[in-house]
Amino acid sequence: QVQLVESGGGLVQAGGSLRLSCAASGDIFSINGMGWYRQAPGKQQRELVAHINSQGPTIYADSVKGRFTISKDNAKNTVNLQMISLKPEDTAVYYCNADPVEGADYWGKGTLVTVSS
Repeated sequence: QVQLVESGGGLVQAGGSLRLSCAASGDIFSINGMGWYRQAPGKQQRELVAHINSQGPTIYADSVKGRFTISKDNAKNTVNLQMISLKPEDTAVYYCNADPVEGADYWGKGTLVTVSS
């Protein structure tokens, strides 16, 4: 089992910055990669924002490329999402995700990011 706890959400004005963190605990050696997803108000599906695997390669949604940066701190078992130049359309609940070598993904409870115009 893996537990994920997000932090760092909040209210920010358009153009501002926020940094999200996700702390992983438990069977962390089973984790193949970690990422951030978001679910915007009124939308049923979560969309991938950014992902980083255990070897380091990253992928980003086109909508956040150049503005968001995902990184990991192996010593602290955390994955971070630095967000700059935030836009109102970035408003969403952001979820931390961990995909294990086998079995179902793990999810955090989410942290709300609100970007005002």
